[in-house]
Amino acid sequence: MVVVNSALLNEAYIVTFPLVFNLDQVKRYVETGVGANPAAAFNTFSHARSLAGPEDTFVSINNDTLYSMAQIDLSVGPVWLEVPETGERYYVLQFVDAWTNNFAYVGRRATGTAAGRFLLVPPGWEGQQPSNATVIHAPTTVFSIVGRWACGDAEDVAAVHALQDATTLTPIDAEATPAGIPTISADVPSEIAFLEKARVWSQAFPPSEAEQTVLAKFADLGLTAQESPYLALAADEVATLATGLVAGNSALIEYLKTGDVPIVNGWMLTYHAFDYNIEHFEVGTINAPEFVAPDGPARYVLRAGAALGGLWGNHAYEAAYAAVYVDATGAQLTGAQKYTLTFNPTPPVGAFWSITMYAVPDFFLVANVADRYSVGSETPGLVYNGDGSLTIAISATEPSDPQRRANWLPAPAGEFRPLLRMYEPDSSVVDGRFELPAIERVAEGSSW
Repeated sequence: MVVVNSALLNEAYIVTFPLVFNLDQVKRYVETGVGANPAAAFNTFSHARSLAGPEDTFVSINNDTLYSMAQIDLSVGPVWLEVPETGERYYVLQFVDAWTNNFAYVGRRATGTAAGRFLLVPPGWEGQQPSNATVIHAPTTVFSIVGRWACGDAEDVAAVHALQDATTLTPIDAEATPAGIPTISADVPSEIAFLEKARVWSQAFPPSEAEQTVLAKFADLGLTAQESPYLALAADEVATLATGLVAGNSALIEYLKTGDVPIVNGWMLTYHAFDYNIEHFEVGTINAPEFVAPDGPARYVLRAGAALGGLWGNHAYEAAYAAVYVDATGAQLTGAQKYTLTFNPTPPVGAFWSITMYAVPDFFLVANVADRYSVGSETPGLVYNGDGSLTIAISATEPSDPQRRANWLPAPAGEFRPLLRMYEPDSSVVDGRFELPAIERVAEGSSW
């Protein structure tokens, strides 16, 4: 039996959205791949051999690095991870559990650039600590490794490929078969399949004990039932639940635009949008008050919004993110207008920075005649102003002015949202001393 309660349904949607949204993407990577990343079985890497483009329909995917993705399933037992020596090249392997918590980091900032060996172990593992490796304890048996390799020009691609190929995963039990993600019954009405996924997957990949207490609140909705309660619902019950799920998604989209984050010159400083892991800290993470969100309902909203707006985003000590929807006047950014963004100085970082263009509301890259999707410190040919500042031109139409064209970030015809990424940001970024400038609308009739 399912008791339909709109307030409870909204809360359940927020709490379980990250799990469902995330595991849907995990399945994509394993079964079909995503854009430049081909499909790869559990416990193997899928390496993108080219930078992401508009064919990579993944929320807020970056265009700065080559991705190495791996979906891990420790139902087979522990898995060895080996990484090569990388010199001074920026790279990061980010570990994200089934509920989207970042729980470990391997890479230049976290563990250095020397060759390394790590043993990935499942929840409850009680094996012997190896003498020649670092053990990483996973909070869920299925999780993702999100690898990013800084990549320069075309000649640099081959060097990154070699590093990707030298990054390996090896299950200790080579004969074991991964259990994978449980299949959802096709008999559940598609418009409420979300609830069935939440029910099945939350039991297959349980969160922490504290969060299991929260899940228990949703028993009346059927989320804790051992057998599916959604197979025998009347049509009106299905319709009511479906309406509630749509409303929950709409509210989540609106939260991304108006969420409780600092806003400076229109920029939403989402530096702490991924701070919702409060319990499980492995190698490379920083367990400090400034990077751990207070527990409570707001933390679940934060996590759901982060999943929808930037799945698999990093903590700010690894990469700081800022998104903007509006210009200096507060008006929505749209391809019907032309804009400039002047950095003076440019973002202070230990690695590099970029600003990437995404369409609203899906947050995908947008095809354009220049085949350019981001502009940043590593973009060749940028023209700086005489005082050292940098002015980026943002428009749907290609500028005719040579400097504007060199610094052009193409925009879609409709509404859009640029996203600034700062890799290994300076402390002045995270604490707010570095102030982002507003995006200025260019007056009609001005040269472009």
